[in-house]
Amino acid sequence: MAKIAVQKITPCLWFDKNAEDAARFYVSVFKKSKIGRIARYGKAGFEVHGMPAGTVLTVEFQLLGQSFVGMNGGPLFKFTEATSFMVMCKTQKEIDYYWEKLSAGGDKNSQQCGWLKDKFDLSWQIVPEIIPELMKHKKKSEVVMTAILQMKKLDIAALKKAYAAA
Repeated sequence: MAKIAVQKITPCLWFDKNAEDAARFYVSVFKKSKIGRIARYGKAGFEVHGMPAGTVLTVEFQLLGQSFVGMNGGPLFKFTEATSFMVMCKTQKEIDYYWEKLSAGGDKNSQQCGWLKDKFDLSWQIVPEIIPELMKHKKKSEVVMTAILQMKKLDIAALKKAYAAA
């Protein structure tokens, strides 16, 4: 197992029973990523958590240097769009890559304005790094925002065109 650096703040993602599958999926999508320690439920506390001994409790993983913990906590809590992870992309090729990989098996009806849900129901925003630059002028930012609101996957060339036309 790879050693995962300790961070002051580490997002903990609550899964029903598939935290390890999710961590392995995310590590396969993001290069320079790794799985760390995996802790398992023991016999103690079964009457509280209901998880059989040996079931994955937590899995530590790191994506591009950012540490996460996935926890199998049962079906009590679900992900919502109120929490999402932004992936800042330099190129359209990069946007296309992350969009294709992360949206595979996810909810196609949730795709809008660069947002998507993956097959684990976690929300992601796949965003061009140029967005802050395109949004800094009031008049132009309204035209750019109008273009964004009409897109599912964001298109850098179309956003630049909207900006130039404003």
